[in-house]
Amino acid sequence: MAPHASPDDLPITLAGGAELAAALPYLIGFVPHESLVLVALTGDHEARVGVTLRVDLPAPGPAADVVAEAVARLGPSRPAAVAALVVTEADDVPAPVEAGADLLDRRVDELDAVELRALRTSTDLPGRAVVGEVARVLAGAGVPLLHTLLVRAGRCWDYDCPDACCDPGAGEVLPGGTSRLAAATVLDGRAVAADRDEVVTRLAPPTGAALLAMGRACAQVGVEQADDLRRLGWDRLAERSWRRVLEAVARHRPGTTAALTDVEVARLGWAVTAIEVRDRALRLSAGPSASAAEAVWTELVRRLPVPLDATPATLLAAAAHVRGDGATAAIALSRALDSQPACTLARLLERALHTGFPPSALRGLLTRAGEQAGAGASEQLGA
Repeated sequence: MAPHASPDDLPITLAGGAELAAALPYLIGFVPHESLVLVALTGDHEARVGVTLRVDLPAPGPAADVVAEAVARLGPSRPAAVAALVVTEADDVPAPVEAGADLLDRRVDELDAVELRALRTSTDLPGRAVVGEVARVLAGAGVPLLHTLLVRAGRCWDYDCPDACCDPGAGEVLPGGTSRLAAATVLDGRAVAADRDEVVTRLAPPTGAALLAMGRACAQVGVEQADDLRRLGWDRLAERSWRRVLEAVARHRPGTTAALTDVEVARLGWAVTAIEVRDRALRLSAGPSASAAEAVWTELVRRLPVPLDATPATLLAAAAHVRGDGATAAIALSRALDSQPACTLARLLERALHTGFPPSALRGLLTRAGEQAGAGASEQLGA
């Protein structure tokens, strides 16, 4: 199967099973822990990765509500199939043998995977109840569950595999080395976080001396903006702001060194407050400069104070969602809405994220907006 990629990218094939399990950090942007991950598969032969969703693994007991909400967030358009992966370090559990000795009285070809395993071992894989609930909810929606996998301690098990290779004490070792997907992630200038908390820390707002310095720079640039508006007029000021955005993006291409001063960060923060500039910046997420633009938005989010951080955080959320990184998108949107709760574009993107609006659909929307003179991307989103 091929990870979600931009139209200009060459697809990277994942064979499924252990390769899909090993790819999870690159699909969601960080190494998952104690998680349920649902991967929507689309296209012919269920060969293309669509929405990838991670939620905290439900506590022992009924998982129906958590699973139903997770499946709903895969989106209104039914995927061709779904892969469900349980990531946990939990110990094995007693094998669910209800019939006991009755298994010995039946032919082997009449037994399912769970019953065959029960004949060989007294333990079973953790998380089976969760994937069973996923299967039940998906069956109700008419969506096939193509893979059910356990990922634990650097190994992968297939819940549906009846062979000894997937007994609790076995499992397939996850492939090592640097995969093509890992290499593509690095070449694109992105780093995989150790966990979700690291993503939150990476996007944390400035504090202490850094906050004071940025506050002074933002105030200084705010006065400059007001003077320049009177001197240049709105159209010329907007064009200058757009040039500054493009220059910053050029300085953040993968492999380049780009250090922005506080004043440059402040000028960019003020620049994207203009709706015309914001919409043009939004469309960068669908083009060849997407990774460089995302690097700029990330730096602005890390360094700008409230409320100038809201628009860059929204731009970052759009860029992250386009490449399928729902975790970064959700964290960035939370930052934007904490800063400006009434930010319409952030609200619309948040709704799109929670209703499973596919990354490919957002990319298509931004691409079309870029091709239509005078039609802003935010207008097509409804902002």
